Amino acid sequence: MDLRRVLRAADSTPLGDKLVLPHREGRRATPTWYVDAVGSWCVLGYGALALLARQPGEPPLPLFFLLVAWTGLPVFGLYLHFRRREERFPIGRLLLWAVAFRICGLAGGPFYEDDFYRYLWDGYRFATAGTPYGAAPEAFFIDPSVPPAMQSLLSGINYPELPTIYAPVTQAIFLLGYWVHPGSVAVLQAILILLDLALVVLLLRLAPARNVLLYAWCPLVIKEIAFTAHPDGAGACLLLAAVVLSRERRWQVAAVALGLAAGAKAFALVLAPLVLAGARPRHWMMFGATLAAVYAPFALSGGSELASLQVFAREWEFNSWLFGLLETALLPFETRLALGLAFAAFWGWYQVEYFRSPVRTIPRGDWIFGGLLAVSPVINPWYLLWLLPFAAIYPTIWAWTASLAVLLSYATGLNLQDYAMHPFGQPWWVRVLEFGAILCGFACDLVRRRWAGPGNRAGTAHR
Repeated sequence: MDLRRVLRAADSTPLGDKLVLPHREGRRATPTWYVDAVGSWCVLGYGALALLARQPGEPPLPLFFLLVAWTGLPVFGLYLHFRRREERFPIGRLLLWAVAFRICGLAGGPFYEDDFYRYLWDGYRFATAGTPYGAAPEAFFIDPSVPPAMQSLLSGINYPELPTIYAPVTQAIFLLGYWVHPGSVAVLQAILILLDLALVVLLLRLAPARNVLLYAWCPLVIKEIAFTAHPDGAGACLLLAAVVLSRERRWQVAAVALGLAAGAKAFALVLAPLVLAGARPRHWMMFGATLAAVYAPFALSGGSELASLQVFAREWEFNSWLFGLLETALLPFETRLALGLAFAAFWGWYQVEYFRSPVRTIPRGDWIFGGLLAVSPVINPWYLLWLLPFAAIYPTIWAWTASLAVLLSYATGLNLQDYAMHPFGQPWWVRVLEFGAILCGFACDLVRRRWAGPGNRAGTAHR
């Protein structure tokens, strides 16, 4: 049997972790100290980043990028080593170091971001007013009923003239954080870290441990969840739970988990038809009922995040790729319309191909979310938290290149301390390097796919 062909099949199938691959004769298994050496190297990088995050001001961008390379590149090397040797990665070590990296983030705290002020404020409003929606933070700037600790949060909220844009399930996490300890970002970090580790465990049911390594030890994941407490990982965790449950044909629980994922962020909706493929109409009704139940209490009280989301979708642009290119030739509305239709066509094509496939595999969430981000007017680094779990199931060069390259977007006028630029403006070279690297990774994937041969392509075309 050709072991290389078996390996490619294992890495392209969602159940690759169930396939036992023999070691080559005469080749010893990789000792655990080798894994621990890489883990120790990375924990030094995250420890240094935590120390920088605790200092006054923001970490210098060159040092941040150096530490991203310090912690990211060895992980890719370790993955390639285990893949080339066709070995199982030790799951205990995988989880041990994943926890250690996240503890560094918990100790360090947020940097380059101030969104956590809004999270903490929303938790306070949810607990005291029964809803985080409706009134904008600026309405409370001189409200004497607001406790001093919460008043200090108000001064850090960006766009205080807008009500919150975060969905109900995400708001429930903010509320839980408030109940545990009001105004504590560390509590939110801890909650989101636990959900992220749950996602890692779910991934281990869908992919080989060496693939899961790419996600569990990913610098972007550590930075955006453990350090900065972005809640997108919670929605991705619920979405992946729905995928796992649907593969076990536990459709009722899968439908509820999917409804909660959509209630955390609308991103989950683009994968809903694929996750529930094969489900009965009553399961679709359960999905809809779950989503309706999540929104109903807030809709009845006259508020949700949709009004602010409309402003966001209509007016904001940051770190975009196709949108930024096309906007130079078309009006903003025309650009949004053209790219929206292009994504709808791609999404529809993939739906048809997926349902035509005789084998029902895990949807290519990396393709769907990658296409969505490619046409989006805003590509924040934490948006990739929805894409990367699927990139662990189906590893590609472009996706994992993007996981590092997108962090270049933190090179803004604010973080560069260039007061001649808009605070969220970017130098011209940022997008050239960022998207140039991703396109190079995509080209490498095309070349690798061609070399893999038609037999292997046929096995993965509809996945």
